[in-house]
Amino acid sequence: MEEKTAKLEWLNDPEVFSVNRIAAHSDHQYYETENDASEGYMRLCQPLNGTWQFSYAEKPEERVKEFYKKDFIADKFDTIMVPGHIQLQGFGRCQYINTMYPWDGVSDLRPPFTDPDNNPTGSYLREFELETGLKGKRLFLSFQGVETAFYVWLNGVFIGYSEDSFTPSEFEITHAVCDGINRLAVEVYKRSSASWIEDQDFFRFSGIFRDVYLYAVPSCHVRDLFVHADVSDDYKDGRLKAELNLMGEVKGSVSAVLKDRDGNGVLSFDAQPAKADTVLTGCVPGARLWNGEDPYLYELWISLFDENGQLIEIIPQKVGFRRFEMVNRVMHLNGKRIVFRGINRHEFNVRRGRAITKEDMLWDIRFLKQHNINAVRTCHYPDQSLWYKLCDEYGIYLIDEANLESHGSWQKMGDCEPSWNVPGSLPEWKECVVDRAKSMLERDKNHPSVLIWSCGNESYAGEDILAMSEFFRIRDPGRLVHYEGVFWNREFERTSDMESRMYAKPDEVEAYLNDDPRKPFILCEYMHAMGNSLGGMHKYTELEDRYEMYQGGFIWDYIDQSLMKKDAYGEEHMTYGGDFEDRPTDYSFCGDGIVYADRTASPKAQEVKYLYQDLRLTPDENGVSIENRRLFENTSDCEFVYTVLKNGEPIFQERFEAIVEPLMTAYITVKIPEWNDAGEYVHQVSAVLKEDNLWADSGFETAFGESVRVIRGETLPGSKKSMNVIYGDVNIGVSGEGFRILFSRQEGSIVSIVYDGKEWVGRPVMPVYWRAATDNDKGNKFPVKSSIWLGAGRFPSYRNENCKVEEKEGCITVTYTYQLSVIPEAETEVTYEVNSTGTIYVRAVFHGKEGLPQLPAFGMRIITPSAAKQFTWYGRGPEENYCDRKEGARLGIYKDTPEGNVSPYLVPQECGNRTGVRWLKVSDRTGNSIGFRAVSAPFEASVLPYTAEELEMATHNEELPAPRYTVISIFGAMRGVGGDDSWGAPVHPEYCVSAEGDLVTEFIIERMNMEEYDEYHFS
Repeated sequence: MEEKTAKLEWLNDPEVFSVNRIAAHSDHQYYETENDASEGYMRLCQPLNGTWQFSYAEKPEERVKEFYKKDFIADKFDTIMVPGHIQLQGFGRCQYINTMYPWDGVSDLRPPFTDPDNNPTGSYLREFELETGLKGKRLFLSFQGVETAFYVWLNGVFIGYSEDSFTPSEFEITHAVCDGINRLAVEVYKRSSASWIEDQDFFRFSGIFRDVYLYAVPSCHVRDLFVHADVSDDYKDGRLKAELNLMGEVKGSVSAVLKDRDGNGVLSFDAQPAKADTVLTGCVPGARLWNGEDPYLYELWISLFDENGQLIEIIPQKVGFRRFEMVNRVMHLNGKRIVFRGINRHEFNVRRGRAITKEDMLWDIRFLKQHNINAVRTCHYPDQSLWYKLCDEYGIYLIDEANLESHGSWQKMGDCEPSWNVPGSLPEWKECVVDRAKSMLERDKNHPSVLIWSCGNESYAGEDILAMSEFFRIRDPGRLVHYEGVFWNREFERTSDMESRMYAKPDEVEAYLNDDPRKPFILCEYMHAMGNSLGGMHKYTELEDRYEMYQGGFIWDYIDQSLMKKDAYGEEHMTYGGDFEDRPTDYSFCGDGIVYADRTASPKAQEVKYLYQDLRLTPDENGVSIENRRLFENTSDCEFVYTVLKNGEPIFQERFEAIVEPLMTAYITVKIPEWNDAGEYVHQVSAVLKEDNLWADSGFETAFGESVRVIRGETLPGSKKSMNVIYGDVNIGVSGEGFRILFSRQEGSIVSIVYDGKEWVGRPVMPVYWRAATDNDKGNKFPVKSSIWLGAGRFPSYRNENCKVEEKEGCITVTYTYQLSVIPEAETEVTYEVNSTGTIYVRAVFHGKEGLPQLPAFGMRIITPSAAKQFTWYGRGPEENYCDRKEGARLGIYKDTPEGNVSPYLVPQECGNRTGVRWLKVSDRTGNSIGFRAVSAPFEASVLPYTAEELEMATHNEELPAPRYTVISIFGAMRGVGGDDSWGAPVHPEYCVSAEGDLVTEFIIERMNMEEYDEYHFS
């Protein structure tokens, strides 16, 4: 029965989640003429986006209660843009929360109730005149996304009420529309009973944040369309079944034709009498199947005719033939075991929040394809309908997730405590959560990119979520069902078709897979990419080859949720939770993407692209082994580029083509010259696109591999020049042609290095034991357990008698010994040997002791008197890399600036490191340079405008000081960054730095002459 009056008590009733809302249906488009269909001209649609009148109230009692009446004068209303969030347009406050409810500690509540004094309310008004193409037809009003609950009136007539923020809410308005000016009124509440099951890890916004439009339907209309595009058992033929549900005057006839990508008809359906439920079936022999590697789409053109044979409606619906199924406990697509190299993706824009645009989506999907990401989980709600069309077109596999998360009702501070969990098995919540499953499935069911339905996220378990799962299976048996929450309650194991876990460690994954599992395994969330993270990801991707039932995972997550905000001086800065005086909050926990919020890639993306690449390239001095990990496509789309570097400089390049079939490996011989000269030879092979495609231009690199070969040579004797040594009362001076070096007994360090008149030491050169803590370090309490190393570097214990000087022919050696004040049982010995050319050999040895906590790093630090202009290095790059995150880096000669080397993570932390450094050159603005060269093995290094202590103290990037100097750090050891999770997972042992034994940092400081480095090489 249609409700005539709006009732405020619906906000607190989980059994009232829609009033007068029409049934969910497919998102197909329809037209009245073939010409409109060909041009995509939506004559029957009238957008209502744009500027609306708006009034804001902090609580319902303060709202303008009768604003919806037709004669209401809204001269005191403000304006607001639709789509858009209320909180991002000057009304109310942004708030970021992860798991707890946003009113925790503020309002004493339990489900399903809201706080009447803490429920921001927005009143929207929009006037419109009906466009000509919509007049005289049945009319509907569509809201594609409104958060969280809303009431609608048209011309003073109550239209309806709806919840579920992330699927369409549509109402018939034929009875209420009038000629001339119409007034649409919408009242949006930030909180309702629905808020208890929308407790996602994101900024808590409200308002009309997706498109609003009117649409009209012809006298006979396909209300719903379900296209089943299956494949024969031998995976050769396409089997089409299209179920049409017609509304209106169901008369006349229905016909259809299926066209290929070139517009050729491949299957025709003769006209048949129109029925309320019409079914079309047919077969396409030798159909081209849809998959992520070749997302081939047909198009089904459905035509409705009246009794006189006149066209009433035409529908062009994209169709992708594919079969997704479980075979012998393994998920298969078109007969092949699939591995999800996936990521979780929130809809987000740094200025618009979740009100993202088509341009945002296009940027995102191209980024995914360019970084070899083949799958997305729509965490934790259905996305805009356009996203699914793009995934169909570009080839991205989707886990489509229902808008359900009640995290705060069952997990408190990490502990499972479901005493008042919702929805659980509570009967009053069952229909509303099943409705969310229906709304998602019915809209998205025709998209071949959707392989799996997800019942939601982190809502524990119970009969209600099981009912969602059963609905999915009954309505759409051609897809599988996912739900991670059964991990917490095995009584409801049957809810999910696959074992899905979050942040299981690699050994925990292996333990499951080695225990004769009944279900295949995926990680619906893994590699928590918060701040400087993603270390050790290779431990997960290596499981793909070892275990057939391991079928990949989805990185958490894609994009930082950071909002741009102006400070008191008008400068824009990135923000996170707590920056809006929002309490409670989870602060910077929103910064866990591989893409920064402004859609620039972070250094973490480099690792993802490599570990997810579907071609494994292993070069040697005679050619390359090409392993094609694709399931369906050969390598004919690629050109291969074989390059040889000698000591970092390219000396040879050859381009060739090779066709390697799916899941096959071939060795391709390349005619490569023989080199016998001493040096380090790096053999690199890249796969690049031969032609432009949707997501990248020709020449774009999709995969690479490299190997290193060293030819040893004789070490040339150094030149002997005169050298002066001056023994002062406090200092020891060493000088010669073009250099002057000063050692201080008082400071216990080199205090001056002058090359060609340029001073390079601004502060005493000292050992360093600390790096700025990363988010992962803080999460696993490493800075607490190892805090003594911060003091060890800041406050070394040194006595004058701990300086030893030894003069030999052509060189002088100065050794300093530091007893670490906070760790008396450990000491560090630093030896400097200066020869007659001004070259300084540095050897720093940390003598550890049993029982000491792990070190963050060990090395030496030079702080220059003024800021350097740039640095160049021969080592791994181009982006920052660490011992546990270097798979995606490659050897080469690269340039950067100290400022450009600061990764703008939401919270400043350790960044900018490079592994495998053979040499490093730092240059000032006038062309002077200082060089650092490895001796027996490559070192790690960073060049930054800040010290570790300055990074440690800042909570936002804008708090960092203006660059005044450059910090050059040379490390013999650097702890990995980790990333299994960010709240306790340790760095894997092989990437930790033990303080229980000796550690050595060894390098040479000298005036930098690039040509001199041709003879230095390392394996």
